[in-house]
Amino acid sequence: MGRIKIDLPKEFSFTCKIPLRITDINYGGHAGNDSVLGIIHEARMQYLKNFDLSELKFDGVGLIMTDVAIEFKSELFYGDTIIASVQADEFSDIGFAIFYKLEKKTTEGNKVAAIARTGMLCYNYEKKKIAKIPGEAKDQLSTD
Repeated sequence: MGRIKIDLPKEFSFTCKIPLRITDINYGGHAGNDSVLGIIHEARMQYLKNFDLSELKFDGVGLIMTDVAIEFKSELFYGDTIIASVQADEFSDIGFAIFYKLEKKTTEGNKVAAIARTGMLCYNYEKKKIAKIPGEAKDQLSTD
């Protein structure tokens, strides 16, 4: 069986902390895969807010998540605080990717719990059409 392989960017421009809630824990006693997806969503919202952007107010257009890939590396448990590093990359005329590294603190240092990539498409909700990525928003998210 082939496995997903995500190549992370060398640097991340944004980091936030997200506490794991009791509702994130599944019957296995650790964070469920659906909760990890929710944590990625929260990290993305905080990342965009850092630039005074959102998925509905992305410099005149909106954003739609077109795909997601997650590599699970280590369990997360109730009480863990996730250190989420986020970076946009792979820009095209109409979208880009956002990369995530989710870590938790251990006695040996930070340990990667998951890495992920979401594909983001610019969208005009009024016209119900794909839109070009706004140059100013692209410049804000780019690290070049």
